[in-house]
Amino acid sequence: MSLQKRNNVHIEGEGNVTLLLAHGFGCDQSMWRFLLPHFSARMRVITFDLTGAGQSDLHAYDRQKYGSLWAHAIDLNAIIDEYGQGPVIVVGHSVSAMIALLAERLLPGRLAGLVMIGGSPCYVNTDDYVGGFSLDEVQGLLSAIDENYLGWSSTMAPVLMGTSGEPALQDELLSSFGRTDAQIARHFARVIFMSDHRQDAIGLHLPTLILQSREDPVVPVAVGYYLQRSLPNSQLVLIENLGHYPQLSAPSACTAAMEDFFAKLGFGHE
Repeated sequence: MSLQKRNNVHIEGEGNVTLLLAHGFGCDQSMWRFLLPHFSARMRVITFDLTGAGQSDLHAYDRQKYGSLWAHAIDLNAIIDEYGQGPVIVVGHSVSAMIALLAERLLPGRLAGLVMIGGSPCYVNTDDYVGGFSLDEVQGLLSAIDENYLGWSSTMAPVLMGTSGEPALQDELLSSFGRTDAQIARHFARVIFMSDHRQDAIGLHLPTLILQSREDPVVPVAVGYYLQRSLPNSQLVLIENLGHYPQLSAPSACTAAMEDFFAKLGFGHE
C-alpha cells in the first residue's frame, strides 16, 4: 500500500523548506485550513491523516501495532523520507507533537525544527509533575469515551475548542469527532492518555517552538514550562487564547510565532 493512500498525503506550495503539518486526536488534516494558505505561499507543505484518522486507510490501523505512539512516529518518518525535500520542519498538534518528538528520537537529525502546539508528554499528575489530570480523572474520561463516544464528543467539543464567540468552530470540531471511527477513537484515546514520554523529551536538542494557549482545558501551562525545561533548545510562546486548538481559534498568533521561529532557524521570508 502506498503512503499516499494509507495516510491521504497532500502537498501544496513550493519552496526550499518542507513544512509537515500533523493533526491531533479525533481530527484530520482539515484542522490546518487557516495555516495552510499562509505557509504554502512560500514553502512545500505536506498535510496527511494519521493512520486510523480522517481519510486514511482505516484497514491499516492494527490495534497491536498502534498500541503505542512509536508506530505513528515510524509512519511519520516514512512520510518524511518519501515526500520531504530540503530542511524539514514538523508542526505537531496535541498528540502529534509527541509523535514528532519520537520520530526525531528514532532518526536523529532528520528534522531541522519542531513546532509543538498544545503537546504533552504525560497527562497524569505525579508528585513532581502537573499533567492536568489525576489518574482517576483520566480513567473516567476513557470510560466516558468507551461508553458513549458521540455523547462525549457533543459535551467536550465546545470545551476543547473554547471559542464561545465562534460556535462554528465548535461545530466544526464536533463534526470532525463524528467522522472519526468510534472504535479506533476509543483505542487511540487510551494510547494517548495512558502514555508517558517525559523521558523521551528530556535532553532533545532539536530546535523546538512550544506553542500553547494560555488557557487550555487539556494541557495546563505547567506542561509547557516542563517541556521548556526538558528541551534545551526550545522556546515557549503562550498565546492569549482559550482552547486546545489555537491553529483554528487564534491562527494569526500562531503564524506570527511560527514565522519568528522559522526566521531564527534561518528560514524566514526571502
